[in-house]
Amino acid sequence: MIPADMIQAALLGLGTGLALIVAIGAQNAFVLRQGIRGEHVAVTVLICALSDAVLIAAGILGIGTLIEAAPAVVVIIRFAGAAFLLAYGILAAKRAIRPGALTASAQQGPLSRKAAVATVLALTWLNPHVYLDTVLLLGSVANSQAGGARWWFGGGAMLGSVLWFSALGFGARLLRPFFAKPMSWRILDGLIALVMFALGLRMAFGA
Repeated sequence: MIPADMIQAALLGLGTGLALIVAIGAQNAFVLRQGIRGEHVAVTVLICALSDAVLIAAGILGIGTLIEAAPAVVVIIRFAGAAFLLAYGILAAKRAIRPGALTASAQQGPLSRKAAVATVLALTWLNPHVYLDTVLLLGSVANSQAGGARWWFGGGAMLGSVLWFSALGFGARLLRPFFAKPMSWRILDGLIALVMFALGLRMAFGA
């Protein structure tokens, strides 16, 4: 039988992990859009979940101390991520403005698997907050657990990522009837553009 304190640590990890990732952000917006379009959903969800698992494990193993010791690395990632988010925001704004790119079936053509993978990797790994939140914060909370409970905490946090990204990516198909309307795509891409611009500017200025 699994000890009660291990189960408690896993549930704490699940709740903490969900609290950090269930928010409006660039990565979540991209997963949602891919889910609605039904393009490369499985690989997108897999990359997000595996990336979180690697980052959480790194935090538990103490990689966060290296990040604290090399703040210049985080600064470089911050500016690279800001540039990427602003560029992606411009593309989303163009999709929202151009009427010819607003149908659910042919919105600027389907995104290739290679492009989808590259985009989700950039949105995940060029976000400095993922290192501060997932590696440092989750790692610190995990290592505050006694003994092997830290890995149960980490396992709970990893499960939270799997559940969230799966629900976001595969559950988005329920919204397809709504997004059959061109105006719905205009609204979605307009909101995505605003999110990308806001996050990009915030990241660029170190907020």
